[in-house]
Amino acid sequence: MANQVANENKALKSQIRELQHQLEVLQLRSHFGIQRLAGSDEDIRFYTRFATYKHFLAFWKLVEPAANTKMVRITNDKASSASSSDSSQPTTTKLPPIDELLLFLMHLSVGLHLRDLSERFGIHRTTVSRIISTWTHFLYQLLGSKRLWIPREVVRAHLPPEFSVFPDTQVVLDCTEVFCQTPSSLLLQSEVFSTYKSHATFKAMIGMAPHGAITFVSGLYAGSMSDREIFKLSGIVSLLTPDMAIMVDKGFLVDNLVEGKVYRPAFLSKNPQMSREDVRQTQSIARLRVHVERCIRRVKENKLFDKAIPLYVCGSIEELFNVACFLVNYQNGPLVKAWASLGSND
Repeated sequence: MANQVANENKALKSQIRELQHQLEVLQLRSHFGIQRLAGSDEDIRFYTRFATYKHFLAFWKLVEPAANTKMVRITNDKASSASSSDSSQPTTTKLPPIDELLLFLMHLSVGLHLRDLSERFGIHRTTVSRIISTWTHFLYQLLGSKRLWIPREVVRAHLPPEFSVFPDTQVVLDCTEVFCQTPSSLLLQSEVFSTYKSHATFKAMIGMAPHGAITFVSGLYAGSMSDREIFKLSGIVSLLTPDMAIMVDKGFLVDNLVEGKVYRPAFLSKNPQMSREDVRQTQSIARLRVHVERCIRRVKENKLFDKAIPLYVCGSIEELFNVACFLVNYQNGPLVKAWASLGSND
């Protein structure tokens, strides 16, 4: 009899443990947060663009102290006009800060709408909007305050062997565009219309150090502006010294704006054929410039930029775009595996 009771107790305890486990799984599934994704690096990459859960946590540890002490919460008055006008919502959220970061990254990386995020995280759409606005401004201030621009001697110390022909290269520059909603004003339409994209766009200039880290991000400008105009307005000229060379595409006719060298693919000019030396240099520059294009592609892989940016968020899109660029230095491995030891994510 005693053995039978003992066996029944053992079976009941086992059943209780199994039920507790099932309850924990159900609770985890009903709450969308970072713990739900922790067991799948594939999910982490999809929702946040960080390479692994370990990478995500490493970044969180970098920003957590400032998030707990320096973050300024955006109130309803300052939140995106896309949100509901329900002023009864509190200025704090029930989400842990790490899940707020996850929500922000899902908006940027996957392009999820406020309604979708509201249902996933079980919070009001106004709160979702406020979290996105808060984290956009916070990361823009925090990551932007970190010196993106790398000193000349550090760039030289991390120079990949592929750049040995251009050893004084400080930065590789290129412009990129994101679609925006076409304004109703004909004057504004002409300002933002890009002949290259045949659409209304915002345009930015991104600079990459030879070893792959983003070291410069301009503001967003009207899509009608030339690469030269953006170069002049971006402020990069003040960072360049005579011993720093830049590598650019054909559209950057900026030789008279900088004191150092400009490495750019050669033009045919009046000659029917380029010299052998010009051909070699043009091919070398083209091979190296592919890396800045790949770097920009990492930024543009954020699904938020897949569709035309609505005009009502134009006030925050520059900060969002800059944050997307800043995050590339933390989310990914090196552009080229052989550069891993060169510190491309410094």
